[in-house]
Amino acid sequence: MALNDVALCSRALIRIGAAPITSFDDGTAESEVAGALFGSARDALLSAYAWSFATGQVQLNQLQTEPLADFDYAFALPNDYLRALSAGVGTRGRGLRYRLNRGQLHTNSSEVVLTYVFRPEEEEFPPYFDQALITRLSAEFTIPITESTSRAQAMFNLAQNEYERARQIDAQQDTPNKIDDFTLVKVRD
Repeated sequence: MALNDVALCSRALIRIGAAPITSFDDGTAESEVAGALFGSARDALLSAYAWSFATGQVQLNQLQTEPLADFDYAFALPNDYLRALSAGVGTRGRGLRYRLNRGQLHTNSSEVVLTYVFRPEEEEFPPYFDQALITRLSAEFTIPITESTSRAQAMFNLAQNEYERARQIDAQQDTPNKIDDFTLVKVRD
């Protein structure tokens, strides 16, 4: 079952014994806390790991302005961008030297394919990520809602365990990366 932002927050609130919400504009303390903390907690968890469901590739659009130093070209990052994983040229999504600077990617190549972590819609989250996010939100909501630091610490420990579990599940969704170029292997040839 796909969950939206309010449903994710409601489940997190229920886990700490608080009342669920129907929207971020309910006018309750719970809806106010959930509305204030949801976006940053979601983005932090998404960008903490290269989740298979939130990793994409895109051909970047070159900007008219050039970087001041070190690189020849500047490119605009996508609107849903959270974190860069690699950059490449043509049909390769990696191998390009680049730097991120003030919302732009700078490089010496006139074209760039960016592999990056993006922000998918909440309804697209797989169940294992839903659980990791709900647990993390529960931890984030504990102090503002319950004012219990010991309970918050216990919730953050649970959130860390759930995050590790979600990473393990997600890592099994892909073929492991192979080492393309390793100097110690080349020396043996």
